[in-house]
Amino acid sequence: MAGHNKWSQIKRKKGALDAKRSKIFTKLIKEITVSVKEGGPDPDANPRLRLAIQQSKAANMPKDNIERAISKGEGTDGDYSEVTYEGYAVNGVAVFIECLTDNINRTVQNLRTIFNKGNGSLGVNGSVEFLFDRKGVFAAKQNPEQPVQEEELMLELADGGAEEVEFEEDYITVYCAMEDFGAMQKKIEELNLDLESAELQRIPQTTVTVDDPEAVRQILKLLDALEDDDDVQKVYHNLELSDEVLAELE
Repeated sequence: MAGHNKWSQIKRKKGALDAKRSKIFTKLIKEITVSVKEGGPDPDANPRLRLAIQQSKAANMPKDNIERAISKGEGTDGDYSEVTYEGYAVNGVAVFIECLTDNINRTVQNLRTIFNKGNGSLGVNGSVEFLFDRKGVFAAKQNPEQPVQEEELMLELADGGAEEVEFEEDYITVYCAMEDFGAMQKKIEELNLDLESAELQRIPQTTVTVDDPEAVRQILKLLDALEDDDDVQKVYHNLELSDEVLAELE
């Protein structure tokens, strides 16, 4: 998962800038609305909604916006379909996209245009899904003034179903099987870790290494364009970024 983790680090660094854009609010409002329709308006009884609210607060979304999104989810409007799309960027990099949309025709046309402009191709369902495993992924902030005991924490997390734990300077990332997601989230809350995100992600089984910096820039531009689309919630890929290419991109 090293390549995926490098990309996570890049995304985390640019997250502060992305949070300033209104597009992030649009995506979070959709997630809150769908969460309420799926599991009800009580965040204590609806883990998906609880996380969506937590992420909205982290993005500095006004409280009124959050409350309106919850009300919208309780009403009859704001019906979104959860759909996925698959395709390839240049150099055979697989891309898997999760969307929330109220107009599927608009969404697929927008995605096809983005892929075409990026010299990629939008594929049929099943063309790349088999290349990814669906895992629970949790990211918690570390307090540098109160460092955790790594071995002890790993044992505790293993009891909750953790398959892998990565310790970075500022973050702890925990991976678990999709079916253990609820138990893992409960365990992390019991340990009082400063949970920043908890979601089901699609982790690539194998990665594609691209050594040409220009090709990498083209791929990253395509991925950014996909993420900027209002109907797109999450974008996954199997691009592996070498240290050399990372250094050239910075």
